[in-house]
Formats: sequence, C-alpha cells, structure tokens
Amino acid sequence: MSTAIEHPAEPRPERLRNPLLRLVAATRPAFLAVTLVGCLIGIASAHASGLVIDPLSAALTLLFALLAHAGGNVINDYHDALSGADDINSGRLFPFTGGSRFIQNGVHTPRQTALLGYGLLAAVVPGGLWLTWQAGPGLLLIGMAGLALGWAYSAPPLKLVCRGFGEVVIVACWLLVVVGADFVQRGAFDLLPVFAGLSYALLVANLLFINQFPDHDGDAASAKRTLVVRLGPQTAKWGYLLIAIAAYAWLIAMVANELLPQKTAAAALTVALSFPAGRDLLEHAANPSELTPAIKRTIVAALAHGVVLAGVLAFS
Repeated sequence: MSTAIEHPAEPRPERLRNPLLRLVAATRPAFLAVTLVGCLIGIASAHASGLVIDPLSAALTLLFALLAHAGGNVINDYHDALSGADDINSGRLFPFTGGSRFIQNGVHTPRQTALLGYGLLAAVVPGGLWLTWQAGPGLLLIGMAGLALGWAYSAPPLKLVCRGFGEVVIVACWLLVVVGADFVQRGAFDLLPVFAGLSYALLVANLLFINQFPDHDGDAASAKRTLVVRLGPQTAKWGYLLIAIAAYAWLIAMVANELLPQKTAAAALTVALSFPAGRDLLEHAANPSELTPAIKRTIVAALAHGVVLAGVLAFS
C-alpha cells in the first residue's frame, strides 16, 4: 500500500461495488479521449481525400483503438506497481499522475490488473484481423506496431519509458492511431494522415512529459528513469516548450507548403493554451504540486487541436 496521503477522489473498493463499473474505471476512461480524437483525425483525413466513409469500419476502428489504449493504461499500472513507482509516489496529482491507484488502494490485485490489461489487448486481435481483411494487409503492420509499442512502453525487458523514450513512443503510437484510422477507409498508405497527425501526436506527448514532473521523486526512487528523471526537472522543463514549438511549427509548415488545407492553421490557436502551460512549468518545475492547472491546459490544448484539425479536414 502507498505511504502517501490518499486523494479523496481516489478509487476505493467500497466506492466501486459494481464489477463492470470497476473494470471500466480501471482503464482510466477519461484519458481515452486522446485516442478518440486521433481516430477522428484519421477518418477526416480519408474524407478530405474524397473517400466515402464506411460507418461500420469507422466505428470498429474507434472501438478497437480505444480497447488497445485502455489495455495499455492498465498494463502500465501493473508494471508501475511491480516496480514500486506508484506505491512510493507521494507527489502525485490524482487523477492526472501516479496511475489509477487501483492496486495501491486494494480495488484490484496485481494479478487481476494484469489479466485485465493483457485481456484487453488480446480482444483487439480478432477485430483487427477483420479490419485487415476488409482494408488490406498494411493495416496488420500498423496494428502490430501499435500493440508492440503499447507493451514495450512499460513492460520488461524493454521498458522504454524507463529508458527515457516514453515521449518517442507516445508520438509514434498516436501517429499510428491517425494513420491506421485513415488506412481502414483508404485501403492504402498515404502521407496526408502523417501531415495532419504529427502535430497532434506531439501535443499528446507533452501531456506525458508534464505529468512526469509530479512523479519525478517516485520514478527516481524506483529506477524508472524517465526523461525528466534523466535530465533533472530544471533542465527538463524546457523540453515542454520545445515539443510544443515543434508541434505548431510542423502544422504551419504543412499549411505553408499546401500539404494541408489552409484552414487547418486554425488548430495553431491552441498555442494560447500550450504556451501558458509551458510558462507555468518553467515557474513550478521545482514545486510540481502547483502544476494541476498546467496539466489541464495541456489536455485541453491537445484535444482542441485535434478536434479543429479533424473538423477542418472533414468539411474542407
């Protein structure tokens, strides 16, 4: 059990008596919105190319992408419990950092958590194979890459987040979400979903990045050497602005080179959320308990950015 002070909103067995509700809550469903928006960008990308969207395959793409993300969340909780990172995380800002707390607060056992996480990933396989049969073998490569990255992110022996590669994995995963959703409709690879999705994937990575600051002490004590642990908070804090600048510069470059519709530049307006969040991080990197407003802005910036991109592509 965690020695840290429990947040009043953290899950407890007596609050989650319904078995189905307990399983859903363990996946951290609020955070699945980033996958929902990524799928919308991919579907809108296909539509922008003049394709007629198939509602059934689009809905199944969304369902199985959400299941894969949910499985990744649960597996990450499992391995963070095994390493002790979440148990000793006294600086967590629940519900944003420090995991779901299901294991630490006795809602699920580690074994139950592992079965749920790997079960969700296994459930993706038959649906993914059906979509591959419909769309083409290229989707199999996308799906296998996504599942492999979701596992390698936190599971041994790779544990990529513990080696400082967490942000790279996040960018790759959410770019694959966009490309995969486009591929299901298009039946082929195309550069448009890459042009449209990379800025969004970078902003999603910034959410992981800023969340590592409250978790720094617990991660360092459990040998989870994230990028923030490796660089130290005072050096790492500049990384947030660098990632945000890269995201917005990519979008503007794509529009300037007419690789995206001109109106997608409207998604750059979310810089009004990203940069103030970066400013707060610069100010409070050494006192991460003050970062909740910045984390919220980071979430809204990424989601709003993706929604604007998807909307413009859908109606362009």
